[in-house]
Amino acid sequence: MKTNNQLPRRQFLQLSALGLAGAALGLAGCDTGKSFHPAKRKPRIGLELYSVRNECKNDFHGTVEQVAKIGYKGVEFAGYWGLSAKEVRTMIDDNGLVTCGTHTQFADLQPDKIDVTIEFNQIIGNKFIICPYMTGKTRAEWLAHAKMFNDLADKLAPLGLFTGYHAHKHDFEAIEGEPAWDIFFGNTKKEVICQLDTSNCRDGGQDPVEVLHRYPGRIRSIHIKPNGGGPEAVIGEDKINWPGVFEFCETQGNTDWYVVEHETSSKPLETVAKMYAKLKELGKV
Repeated sequence: MKTNNQLPRRQFLQLSALGLAGAALGLAGCDTGKSFHPAKRKPRIGLELYSVRNECKNDFHGTVEQVAKIGYKGVEFAGYWGLSAKEVRTMIDDNGLVTCGTHTQFADLQPDKIDVTIEFNQIIGNKFIICPYMTGKTRAEWLAHAKMFNDLADKLAPLGLFTGYHAHKHDFEAIEGEPAWDIFFGNTKKEVICQLDTSNCRDGGQDPVEVLHRYPGRIRSIHIKPNGGGPEAVIGEDKINWPGVFEFCETQGNTDWYVVEHETSSKPLETVAKMYAKLKELGKV
């Protein structure tokens, strides 16, 4: 994921890891009212801490405390800034939070490191172990990734844990006539989570709602990220079809968590507070 912020995602992960190798709705351009069906479930609201990465670097504990005060119920980690698993667990417990996911590097899912990764996630109370970034230039490479994640899903299932993959722009580029995203998820078990990133999907030239509908029941966690409205835009100030996203997640997605992420704001804590307030206004809290 490319960003103009101070710390790119992969550098952030490397630096911070422990070595675990519509006007009534305020939704611009969106139909309202009848476009929504009765919700069968109500996902909880979490925050991807990459949104406040620089704040975490300067004051990890204080930043997590502020996130909890905003109202978020969960946090998704993209690094731990030197804390042990027990220290992370104490920090989130002290703030009345839960871990709603971890962005765990591809290397830390390999056979030589997976047991350590599992133990860490069990201690912090996380069941969604999400790989944030993979590459592949051929269909065969993505099929190999799919086999790896199927095997990993089998290993995690008896422990009540899940694995998944997070969307980036390059995942929607065609490889031998098919997007990498579809090669991968078209060949993985239903237990492997499709963690769509609404903004990255749109940057990749696809409609998030259309992509979601290809994988019903597999969107246990989704990144709620604005796109098309400028660096400070929040939900309703951008061009994503949010009613369509919410309707799918609440009726067909089997979605447990709306994970807010905002990468471009110059005032991250203020912006993620605005994101939470907008979700509350929309009845998602």
